Amino acid sequence: MNINDKYVLEMLNKLIAIERLNKSQILQMVNLVSLSNDINDLKDNLMWESSNTFL
Repeated sequence: MNINDKYVLEMLNKLIAIERLNKSQILQMVNLVSLSNDINDLKDNLMWESSNTFL
């Protein structure tokens, strides 16, 4: 996904608000946006990253 796209930014803002992401989660999300194909892929990537931070 292109983080500079207006639609993508709107989706990210909604995701931040709905999921009540903290600062570190938001930074992680920004890093994963370019690797994700869509919002569902981004959510999966975020969940995978958060589950692997404790390993």
